[in-house]
Amino acid sequence: MNLPTRKFPMEAFADVLEANGRYSAAFTNQLLTGQAMRGLAIVTCIDSRIAPLEIVGMSAGDAKILRNAGARVTDDVLRTLVLAVHLLGVARVLVMPHTDCRMASGEESQVHAAILAASGIDSRSLEIRTVTDQHAALIADIQRIRSFPYLPSDLVVGGAIFDVVTGRLTTVDA
Repeated sequence: MNLPTRKFPMEAFADVLEANGRYSAAFTNQLLTGQAMRGLAIVTCIDSRIAPLEIVGMSAGDAKILRNAGARVTDDVLRTLVLAVHLLGVARVLVMPHTDCRMASGEESQVHAAILAASGIDSRSLEIRTVTDQHAALIADIQRIRSFPYLPSDLVVGGAIFDVVTGRLTTVDA
């Protein structure tokens, strides 16, 4: 069976590779391990306005960062947390969604309709996981981690919403 192959479009990534050349020339993290040196995992959104390590005053190697649209605690986040807790030194988890999030700005059907309008793709078979009440969703996600049977019952789990205008975290008590 001959499968179609796609060539790596080098020109589409020229800026990325050029920046990587500068980065690697000054690279100093070669002695870091895969351990979360400060024992933290942060579950946050893919939004490029969020710099998770900087927000909490940490550096490379200090924490594990898990990102998805909306900072939701999905099955894959739980799977990754099991690995991070049992193998990579994570002892506490911060779930950190943010203000002005597209996943908290409408109903699931509205996002599917926007995708259809933008690209002609019917995405209704995907669970997008939008939320209408960000606080309630955050509390549910915290509880989901706390009750997951493959994670220790004494795992410290907290939640905070990052404000993309002020840069502040507002804790949410679960």
